[in-house]
Amino acid sequence: MPRSVNHVASRARRKKMLKFAKGYFGRRKNVWTVAKNAVERAWQYAYRDRKRRKRDFRRLWIMRINAAARQHGMSYSQFMGLYNKSGMQLNRKVLADLAMNHPEAFAAIVEKVKAVQA
Repeated sequence: MPRSVNHVASRARRKKMLKFAKGYFGRRKNVWTVAKNAVERAWQYAYRDRKRRKRDFRRLWIMRINAAARQHGMSYSQFMGLYNKSGMQLNRKVLADLAMNHPEAFAAIVEKVKAVQA
């Protein structure tokens, strides 16, 4: 008995992968094996960089808070240590936004934090 192959399903699978490769340059968009490898590699990078983006933003926020805290005579670690003791509940994202866009509000937070130190 001849072997049964489901061409409908396999063609649909390949078409789906080629659809993901749409917009790629050269053979990456229309040759099955090249497109499959390119798409799978792209998915690996996307997965990895979704994790990395969180790290990168945290580093950026810390740099911004550090720069703003140093303008008020404190290092980042001193500021965050006293900030946590003060009991305020703002996260680094909000603190960095205040440091960049509302320096007077950040200065008020620094004054409250310095009051905890005294």
